[in-house]
Amino acid sequence: MTDNLLDQSREDLLSRAIETADGELMLVSPSEETLAHLVDVLADHEGRVDVLAEPATVKTVMDDFIVASNAADLIASDRLSLRTSDALATNPLLISSLSVMTLVTTDTSVSGLVSEDESFVDDVRSEYRDQWAAAEEYSLRTPPRTEVDEELAESLGEDAERDFQAMLGSLETARGDDGIDEVTASLLVAAKNEALLYDISKWGEDTGVASKATFSRTKTKLEEEGLIETEKVPIEVGRPRLRLTLADERLQSADSDQIVTAAQSLLT
Repeated sequence: MTDNLLDQSREDLLSRAIETADGELMLVSPSEETLAHLVDVLADHEGRVDVLAEPATVKTVMDDFIVASNAADLIASDRLSLRTSDALATNPLLISSLSVMTLVTTDTSVSGLVSEDESFVDDVRSEYRDQWAAAEEYSLRTPPRTEVDEELAESLGEDAERDFQAMLGSLETARGDDGIDEVTASLLVAAKNEALLYDISKWGEDTGVASKATFSRTKTKLEEEGLIETEKVPIEVGRPRLRLTLADERLQSADSDQIVTAAQSLLT
């Protein structure tokens, strides 16, 4: 990569960097937006990236289940590694064995200023590889998205898996800031498919999405808001289990990718 990359989108700039790297690429001190875009871009490209970032940056980005579960897939396949350091006093950098790119961000675009001076690249690469070696690996507790989807298909069926993918695909983020997170979405999936609360909460706890207690609290909130209903299903031994159904006509008539939008409008 010999030319500066001016007025690029983050996606295009990161794609170019990954495509032209010679097998080694490090992203240092990224912004929240750049780190989130890296996860999206890397999922669509061959390559591996080591990320060295501020702890607060990684935590904020990985609070979004959509980004975090996709990052967990990349980590599981050894295509992404996350480490954190409080001692990063630098602009965002993309470092390969042949070049150093400084990322300069404006309101509308990102530019990459490239240096291929061998001595400079060696010094920068050595500096941040030393920091990388001393940094802490980030403990990502979110399960890989592939595992989550596969286990959901086994627990509730392939229709439920497709509904879950459609619902998450219709969200920009899954943080719960606006009432819709991965637990809310999966409970809406279960209600659409008239599944048992026991089955969806067991899936959630087994995969690491959330605890059964979190599913129970969220179920109660959605009931109180009038989004879902429950009906008791007797079993041979023990307390009856609860079947989930969609309570509001707007949810019942909505396609899978429209349910979360309708749910957002109903949540107070």
